[in-house]
Amino acid sequence: MLFTADHDDIRRSLQKFIAGEINPHVDAWEKADIFPAHELFKKMGSLGFLGLNKPVEFGGSGLDYSYALMMAEELGAITCGGVPMAIGVQTDMATPALARFGSDEVRREFLTPSISGDYVACIGVSEPGAGSDVASIKTQARSDGGDYVINGGKMWITNGTQADWICLLANTGDGPVHRNKSLICVPMKAKGVTVARKLDKMGMRSSDTAQIFFDNVRVPKRNRIGEEGQGFTYQMIQFQEERLWGAAACLKAHEYIIDQTIEYTRNRKAFGKSILDNQVVHFKLAEMQTEVELLRALIYRAGEQLVAGEDVTRLATMAKLKAGRLGRELTDACLQYWGGMGFTNETPVSRAYRDSRLTSIGGGADEVMLMVLCKMMGTLPGSKGNA
Repeated sequence: MLFTADHDDIRRSLQKFIAGEINPHVDAWEKADIFPAHELFKKMGSLGFLGLNKPVEFGGSGLDYSYALMMAEELGAITCGGVPMAIGVQTDMATPALARFGSDEVRREFLTPSISGDYVACIGVSEPGAGSDVASIKTQARSDGGDYVINGGKMWITNGTQADWICLLANTGDGPVHRNKSLICVPMKAKGVTVARKLDKMGMRSSDTAQIFFDNVRVPKRNRIGEEGQGFTYQMIQFQEERLWGAAACLKAHEYIIDQTIEYTRNRKAFGKSILDNQVVHFKLAEMQTEVELLRALIYRAGEQLVAGEDVTRLATMAKLKAGRLGRELTDACLQYWGGMGFTNETPVSRAYRDSRLTSIGGGADEVMLMVLCKMMGTLPGSKGNA
């Protein structure tokens, strides 16, 4: 069994926090196109929510990954996509590699305050010319004595306008593209770091997303996470937790939209009966609920494997792919049943329609997930078994 009574205790505390400290403010944060990350993260850090599976010696709870997965699922009860995504960046995207491979010194400097909520973190991988193609990034961290001098830029950086530090993937050598990169903790206040602009997005409105430039930014080499040249490998490992997190965070969000659509269509009348009474509607909603439950089973299975120390690349990739596809199908179908109201910004289904679209793009596009799976199956042109 993946979850126990101990999980349920934390789950109830998190549900209470979401109901009291987050959901009452979501509409205002969505309207403002930003939420107060430092304020919210400090509250969450004080309650221990930002380091459930992080090392005890750096402020975490030292629990296994199943607790992080449980938290990701509960964050889906937040009535928007932007805030849970920002929290996920802090807990499961910018910090896993640091927690696993970072030196004690760099973990004390960046991980401890991120767990306590004193620091807001962001992850810097994507660039304007290198999104899902991570190997093609151009940002350089040139060696200069005991320092790195960083030049380049990053794009689509969640938490970017409020972050205190960025987990930056940069080229630190001239060798093969999979062995010439390093992950480096870069303070956002360092000289030469510029937040160029806050991006205006279709969805995830309450989450701030930035374009960031680095102009001769000097940081000590001790800020590097793990070994030089291993950054690509570390990021690929980190991606597995990110992708599982992204899939798990969709579960309750999808169920919420199904429930809201049932309530709306039950009360909305057309041609003398409720919209819900049409077989095409209630059958479709039953199919969507079934798909959500199937996705949950896949995610839980992957979670069990990760806790057991197994490689979850295949299942995490499948879960991420399925979550993105299901989010598009489910929100589109539900929005249709809301009719004209579904096309207004005042309904939860329109927000979900806009927010869920990112799942098929962020953290690796659907097409990249399919390439990964085909490579593992030996069907990708040029891969083993299909040369």
